[in-house]
Amino acid sequence: MNTLLLPARFFMSLNLPGRIGMLITLFWVAMAIFGTALAPHNLEDIGSGDMLGGFSAQFWFGTDYLGRDIFSRILFGARYSIGLALTAAILASLVGTLLALLAAVASRLLEEVIGRLNDALLIMPGKILALLIVAVFGSSLPMLIITAVFTYWPGAYRIAYAMASNLRSMDYVQAARLRGESKWYIAVHDILPNMVHPMLTDLGLRFVYIVLLLSGLSFLGLGVQPPYADWGTLVRENMQGLFDGSPAVLMPALAIASLTIGANLFIDSLPSRRAENRQKGVA
Repeated sequence: MNTLLLPARFFMSLNLPGRIGMLITLFWVAMAIFGTALAPHNLEDIGSGDMLGGFSAQFWFGTDYLGRDIFSRILFGARYSIGLALTAAILASLVGTLLALLAAVASRLLEEVIGRLNDALLIMPGKILALLIVAVFGSSLPMLIITAVFTYWPGAYRIAYAMASNLRSMDYVQAARLRGESKWYIAVHDILPNMVHPMLTDLGLRFVYIVLLLSGLSFLGLGVQPPYADWGTLVRENMQGLFDGSPAVLMPALAIASLTIGANLFIDSLPSRRAENRQKGVA
């Protein structure tokens, strides 16, 4: 019973913007998982409505430039906008964290090599680096994930290394070394557990950045390619309806905005919640 109450306690421990952000984020994650089953129209149901039509009882979010239901296409597109971004964010955080642990426990030479490589990647703007990779290797779905991972693992490494380098000088880590524990045992059992919560927060931020990156690439025609479509692709396809205020342009853009704002509200509430708990403990 206590296990079942943990999600409710966690939800109630957030501030009001954090609760709203969490609900918005969970809603879109649920749509990414179950949206295809809930979509009222088929993804390629061409000609079922007027081109760039407005809101109606049949087409809640209007229709696109081919008369397809935008609401259904947003639900189908959530799989790619959220699925690709979440996969890439998890991989980027894992790569950055593992490299940071390696640098923290390895020799000074290897630590310097990893650090200089990370600095070199951080110098180049992320979007420019992503455009370069996509231009050279193409924009298949696996390559888009690799592009996002390669673009954002240096930032995850910087955060993880800052924590790992501080933790490796702690007394309990020094005690583990004196006991003769291996470097990887120290990294996994003594350093990593104390990095989990900050890295989960950083994971949320990486997710938001990657959603915007992939949407931007799709808007430029370099992201998700037909027959697939993410939210950025939906905006690009229907740009001709922008000056008429067509919902086909506005609704995918609102989906991107609501997801990123909701995730940011949720993430921003986590540090403040921990700080409040620390203050209560001190008091």
